[in-house]
Amino acid sequence: MGLPKREGVLVPSSYSSKVEITRTLSLQHYRSAKGYLFVLAATAIWSGNFIVARMLSDSVPPVTLVVLRSAIAAIVLLPFVIRPLYSEIRVIIRHLGYLALTALLGLTMCNTLVYVAAATSNALNLSLIAICSPVFTILFARVFLHDTLTLRRVVGLMTASSGVALLVTGGRISSLTHLTFSEGDMWMLGQAASFALYSILVRKKPVELQPLTFLFSLFLLGMLFLLPWFIWEQTGTKVVEFSPTTLVAILYLGIGPSLLAYLCWNQSVAIIGPARAAFVYYCLPLFSGVEALILLGEAVHAVHVLSGILILGGVVFATKD
Repeated sequence: MGLPKREGVLVPSSYSSKVEITRTLSLQHYRSAKGYLFVLAATAIWSGNFIVARMLSDSVPPVTLVVLRSAIAAIVLLPFVIRPLYSEIRVIIRHLGYLALTALLGLTMCNTLVYVAAATSNALNLSLIAICSPVFTILFARVFLHDTLTLRRVVGLMTASSGVALLVTGGRISSLTHLTFSEGDMWMLGQAASFALYSILVRKKPVELQPLTFLFSLFLLGMLFLLPWFIWEQTGTKVVEFSPTTLVAILYLGIGPSLLAYLCWNQSVAIIGPARAAFVYYCLPLFSGVEALILLGEAVHAVHVLSGILILGGVVFATKD
């Protein structure tokens, strides 16, 4: 049994094993880092969604807005998926039930319910209920994917949740005792659960489907589910006036939060899993705060710094292997 060679020199086989292990670990770390970059990008893009959506809430009905942003995303994707769509159509038909359920939860319900909830709920309630989405994801990952719910994850979850609560209440935690709940809060709770289930289903994506083909299929199916509601909404609301500002905002929602964010999120879930991705989702209010600071000139106070430390500390602690 010979010894492996390195540049013409015989070396022990144990050396080759160590090199191979080091190379494998490096690839794993690279892949993991890529997964976290994807989820950070998705969270950063989604943080701008709320600002733009609030701006359009009085001029564009909720279902119409979801249909328009999904249509824009599908049109942008179309040139890139025509060829793979033709070769993967049999795979799509074979997994149509799975794709329909994933589209219903992640595209139809998730995007629509947040706009419906905003009509009858206040910003504080919406922000606090949004915390439930990572919690749901972690619990669903434990039930359906058998992910381990370690003490580290529980502590990180509680720390990050405390940071978000501190941030959205402006440091006045006592205000939580005066919360009143409305119909919109129930819709928002449904949105949080649907996004969590969507994240679990993304992990089960058929390997034969390319990421772009998968997302394009979800957009088409998601719009199909919304079609009856969209027609009904058009018969009972005034005609939408598409000003230049409205058009730019809808284009942003279609390309950013709809296309790029979902693509990044799906890739991150495939790489690091839904539970770890859910923890990073806690950074969303931090990105919103930075955007408000840059775009609106809002001041930064001590409570913002403390909240950021708690959120980031909880995320890092929970996701550290």
